[in-house]
Amino acid sequence: MDYNKLTPDLWLPTSVKEMKALGWESVDVVLFTGDAYVDHPSFAAAVIGRTLQAAGYKVAIVPQPNWRDDLRDFKKFGVPRLFFGISAGAMDSMVNHYTANRRKRSDDAYTPDGRAGMRPDYPTIVYSKILRDLYPNAPIVGGGIEASLRRFSHYDYWQDRLRPSIIADAQVDMILYGMGEKSILELARRLDAGEHIKEIKDLRQSVILLPKDEMPVQEDADNIILSSYEQCRHQKPLQAANFKHIEQQSNRMNGGATLWQITGDKVVKANPMYPAMTQGEIDAAFDLPYTRLPHPRYKGKRIPAYEMIRHSINMHRGCFGGCAFCTISAHQGKFIASRSKESILKEAKQVTQMPDFKGYISDLGGPSANMYAMGGKDKSICAKCLRPSCLHPKPCPNLDTNHKPLLDIYHAVDAMPEVKKSFIGSGVRYDLSMHPTGDKKIDAINQQYNRELITDHVSGRLKVAPEHTSDAVLKVMRKPSFQLFHKFNDFFNQVNRECGLKQQLIPYFISSHPGSTEEAMAELAAETKDLNFHLEQVQDFTPTPMTVATEIFYTGVHPYTGEKIYTATRPEEKLAQRKYFFWYDKTYRQDIIGSLRKMHREDLIRRLFASCPPHTEHHPQKPADRSANKDHNGKGSRSHHSGKPGRRGK
Repeated sequence: MDYNKLTPDLWLPTSVKEMKALGWESVDVVLFTGDAYVDHPSFAAAVIGRTLQAAGYKVAIVPQPNWRDDLRDFKKFGVPRLFFGISAGAMDSMVNHYTANRRKRSDDAYTPDGRAGMRPDYPTIVYSKILRDLYPNAPIVGGGIEASLRRFSHYDYWQDRLRPSIIADAQVDMILYGMGEKSILELARRLDAGEHIKEIKDLRQSVILLPKDEMPVQEDADNIILSSYEQCRHQKPLQAANFKHIEQQSNRMNGGATLWQITGDKVVKANPMYPAMTQGEIDAAFDLPYTRLPHPRYKGKRIPAYEMIRHSINMHRGCFGGCAFCTISAHQGKFIASRSKESILKEAKQVTQMPDFKGYISDLGGPSANMYAMGGKDKSICAKCLRPSCLHPKPCPNLDTNHKPLLDIYHAVDAMPEVKKSFIGSGVRYDLSMHPTGDKKIDAINQQYNRELITDHVSGRLKVAPEHTSDAVLKVMRKPSFQLFHKFNDFFNQVNRECGLKQQLIPYFISSHPGSTEEAMAELAAETKDLNFHLEQVQDFTPTPMTVATEIFYTGVHPYTGEKIYTATRPEEKLAQRKYFFWYDKTYRQDIIGSLRKMHREDLIRRLFASCPPHTEHHPQKPADRSANKDHNGKGSRSHHSGKPGRRGK
């Protein structure tokens, strides 16, 4: 693309003036999004809009509509020929708006100049009510991360209550969950062929609300009847049991069963997911004619989320890690959809042609950077599998962990004359790259990957996510033992010494995760101090819908075992854990010493503070909110860490 010849008609229209400049009198689809419109494959509205455009539909985008005024943003295009589409944006609005302590945030990375307050709480509900009041008979479809992860009854941390499926609260005809290209295109085609939206009841990856008498009388291989919303409100273990079915079916290779949940006098029906995209399908999605730039309406303004990913490349979707606090697999699926080498290099060439490109690609990554081109060796085994994680409690013997295809991509990108260096900014699963496979050739390749990652693709600091040091907590998290981090840290330091490098390893940790106690956090502080880490990438666990950890937080039991698990739920319990991240800050020293004395852990006082000081009065301090609890899905992303924008899906 010649960036010197960009004209407004290269973007999807955001105003009637832009629409008419294209020679259109009306549009087929109007997409409302809580984000600014950035025409880039990491921004959902652009992907969905471009997908529909490629199929011949006229699409307009209304970014961050004003819901407070005379509602002109909702009226300007009138009723589209096919439907209105609504998404809260690439981030859950409540994570976007509030910290783990429920404090209001002062910025929004997906808004020009980072300005806060440009979207409401729960935009799917707010936008749909406005549209339904204005246009009672128009088809309205919800989608995106926020609606997707609220497709069944779910615990709402910000309201501290169990809520029904969002389709019971939002005035939409249908929710399209997960990554939306295939379902949105199929819906458009069926509506275009004359079907009424109320007649479309079998569309994959859709959620609809039906009369109760349309639910099967009993379960069978293709239908699972969940406990009702009302039952779950009164019996928390039933909510946990529901989640097990939801997670298992979301992770089925071929989409799983249809799920049903009675809610009031209706029943929520969630049709199965599509299988993971083929290479041709995912290439087609990334090869659409994106300008890779914010819409011209934002000229002179900075969109922080875009700045983070403008020179990055997402190589695949999906994640088979199954971390207990993460929503990637719930939204993108467990099976990896990888782009071809040709598609990735084509995008790399586009990046190098951007006027502000200085030779550095900021990320060759994905939801987990090193899962590219990986999957089961015997697909027939995968087709029957219900495991939520291919890595926990230990890597599946059927999993192909060969990092050679990934190295080939790195080498090809680095060989481009315009590229000085490519970095890996996404999270790396070192338990995947360090796992001994028993195949000497693959083990040697994987060790080569680790070495090249450290020597060639780190911008001074490599971020990894051990999450905790306690094996008991890590088991709940579905993460490997901290002993593996010790091995990776030793290898990292060894390579740095051998190559004369002075790079840092930056570990992520979470406090107050289900299973974590104050004593476990004190031990984390001592162990990381022994490793000479002053923690930076830390946060307090924030319960978000559709994760194992959130179900434990709300119900008190593990969905798979029924085991009762301690969780810090009260603010004072959470702050008591969080302070150990900052043991080196004198602000918290006396409070920590007092807490450790109550636990009779003078040994930890000595480890943290060299010697046990005399007993003094102490006054608990409130830890500053330093959490990195922002969920930017660019390439799919974890629910509770800061990360690349767009990582949460479409």
